[in-house]
Amino acid sequence: MKSKLVAAAIVAATLGIAGNAAAKDSLTLGIGLEPPHLDPTAGAAAAIDEVVYANVFEGLTRIGPDGAVLPALASSWTVSDDGLTYSFTLRDGVTFHDGSQFDSADVLFSLDRAMADDSTNAQKGLFEPIAKVEAPDAKSVAITLKRPTGHFLFNLGWGDAVMVAPESAESNKSNPLGTGPFSFKRWAKGSEISLTRNDAYWGTKAKLASVSFKIMPDPAASAAALLSGDVDVFPNFGAPELLEQFRSDPRFLVMVGTTEGETLLSMNHANKALGDIRVRRAISHAIDRQAIIDGAMFGLGTPIGSHFAPHHPAYVDLTGMYPHDPEKAKALLAEAGYGDGLKLRLTLPPPSYARRGGEVIAAQLAAVGIETEIIPVEWAQWLKQVFKSTDYDLTIVSHTEPFDIGIYARDSYYFNYKSERFNAVYGDLTEAVDPEERNALIGEAQKILAEDAVNGFLFELAQNGVWRTRVKGLWRNRPIQANDLTRAYWE
Repeated sequence: MKSKLVAAAIVAATLGIAGNAAAKDSLTLGIGLEPPHLDPTAGAAAAIDEVVYANVFEGLTRIGPDGAVLPALASSWTVSDDGLTYSFTLRDGVTFHDGSQFDSADVLFSLDRAMADDSTNAQKGLFEPIAKVEAPDAKSVAITLKRPTGHFLFNLGWGDAVMVAPESAESNKSNPLGTGPFSFKRWAKGSEISLTRNDAYWGTKAKLASVSFKIMPDPAASAAALLSGDVDVFPNFGAPELLEQFRSDPRFLVMVGTTEGETLLSMNHANKALGDIRVRRAISHAIDRQAIIDGAMFGLGTPIGSHFAPHHPAYVDLTGMYPHDPEKAKALLAEAGYGDGLKLRLTLPPPSYARRGGEVIAAQLAAVGIETEIIPVEWAQWLKQVFKSTDYDLTIVSHTEPFDIGIYARDSYYFNYKSERFNAVYGDLTEAVDPEERNALIGEAQKILAEDAVNGFLFELAQNGVWRTRVKGLWRNRPIQANDLTRAYWE
């Protein structure tokens, strides 16, 4: 009888193990912000790419975990000797999630749509260098540029440059239909976005059968969900003060990596006071970056002095240009005519770095005579009011797009900054191909932004990842705003 019981226990345990293994082909991720929609070609919110980039949608190229440009829907390409024509060979056997074929007509449609006068693409400037797009046949595309553009292949790897089909482009916001290894299943607004494995995928099939993105803006609730097992992974955990708890728990890994997230105290130059460089320089001297990092981010973050990531080889450390100096700040304000004080609005979106950082910065500004009215807003309101309508004075946000220093050269951007000097340098940069020349121009561009005190350059956002130790194939660093799950699996 005893042997039968032992045997039964072994069988039950074996079945249990098998059952657990079978159950571990799904993954639940926590994300702090709900995307406004799910079309990466029609919105600026990083939360869109965090769900669909590489998972649902793909471009001709893609960005890898180390920031390198990799083939995607284009299997290969050649570049003409003059650097103006890129000839792409498209992969065979690629279909959209509805079964329709992907070919060169879809590339022409996607790029023409992004470049159109009425385009809603948030990164329309990526496509400005394109002079024409031609399709010699169904599997070939030739893109001719107006001028050599050293980072063109990188630009094509952004989420804003993914390929869409003309039949489904208009419905991608609510029902995204791409070519990626996962297809869209369901969106429970305010709660969860679900994806399922695309078994007809052209490339290596995903190991996960399903993926869920749980929308969890509250850091305490996020921690509880991780500890209870309701969430397996939080790629960008919003409560750095709780990381130590997970470091001491053998069930979890805490992975602190780098991002492309330049965190700024953005200033609206259309405001009369902020249009005065003396006021902007005063604000820069009033800011104590390390105190903000310590107070809002619990020490996690790298101080920056311009709009560029410290891990890039062309980075120039300009943090010493405006040391924390309240007396200097007061003198500059007095010189600008604001010796009796200045009142500004500080509009804060939901992320903890903004809300917590805003409290610290408000106190630092008050110490030099700048009174701020703190206005908390939800993400959709921030995008509408601040980013699109530029109805704000100050705000705090992380710009997580890769190599995005070119935003300062745009005719219309929410900073309302204009500089012929910067535009000239950036124009030379867009045409430069030689790495040394490019790095020198990038350095010069950083210096101009710092000298002009365009924004309060605070810190580079850290990637604070927390996940189950058995989960493998996730990115530690974030060279692009994405949660790439194409190689994720349970060990």
